[in-house]
Amino acid sequence: MTAIDRTRRRVLAGLGALALLRPAAATPEAMAAAIKAFTGGAVPRTGKVALDVSLLVDNGNTVPITIRVDSPMTAGDHVAAIAVFNERNPETGVAVFTLGPRAGKAEVSTRIRMATSQKLVAVARMSDGSFWQHSAEVVVTLAACIEGEP
Repeated sequence: MTAIDRTRRRVLAGLGALALLRPAAATPEAMAAAIKAFTGGAVPRTGKVALDVSLLVDNGNTVPITIRVDSPMTAGDHVAAIAVFNERNPETGVAVFTLGPRAGKAEVSTRIRMATSQKLVAVARMSDGSFWQHSAEVVVTLAACIEGEP
C-alpha cells in the first residue's frame, strides 16, 4: 500500500467519523417549516384527525402509529393526503400517505423510529383544501435513530 492510499483511507475514515457525529437535523422550527410547506402556508385546524400512539415508548426502534381522519371518503368529500412530522429525528418528515375516495376509510398505520422523546404531528389535507391536525408528545426511554450506534 502506498502512502497516498494510506492517507486517503485516513481522510475517508475521518470523514466517516464526522458524519456519525452529525447532530439530528430536525428541530421544532424545522418541523413547523415542513408543516407550512405541506399546507402551502395554511394553518391546520385542530380536530378531525386522531393520532394513535403510545405516549410512553420503551424502545424507539419501532413505534406503532395509526392516523384516523373523520371523513365520509366520498368523491366530493375525502382525505387527499396524510402527513406525519416529528421535531427531533434526523429528518423532520416521517411519511406522506396519498389517499382518495376509493380508499374506503381514512386510516393509515405504520411503525416509525424515534430518536428521542418528542412531539409528533399528523396533518390531513382534505379534498376541499382544508387542513386538520392532531399532535402527541411521546416519551421514549430507549432511543433509536442515533447515528453511529452499533
